[in-house]
Amino acid sequence: MRTIFVNLPVTDLARATAFYSALGFARNEQFSDETAAALVVEENIMVMLLTREKFAGFLPGPMGDPAEATSVMHALSATDRAECDDLLARALAAGGKPWQPAMDHGFMYGTSFTDPDGNVWETVWMDPAALQG
Repeated sequence: MRTIFVNLPVTDLARATAFYSALGFARNEQFSDETAAALVVEENIMVMLLTREKFAGFLPGPMGDPAEATSVMHALSATDRAECDDLLARALAAGGKPWQPAMDHGFMYGTSFTDPDGNVWETVWMDPAALQG
């Protein structure tokens, strides 16, 4: 099984770690230190919070600023509409900001927010019956 590591630049590692912990993501100490915090979303999905300095060290060129321009939208699937709303509520309570209005197409529903650094997250539920085609 593959693992997805979502690497995000953050301006304040402690604040970002507290934010993602409030979403229910568990810290993995094996991949955490004073420049990075690994938070487990699920068994094969990990969010790597990196200080901007550490993040820049992996790049061959200049680093973008997610607070200035959106270049990636991270989307997580949800088991139902309530899970979408719950994650949004936890994100806003932990210092995140709303991004786009809730999307409701009947068979598909989603919410979105940014973390304190401007990284965009969406939570999307799709009716399993609609996916059957």
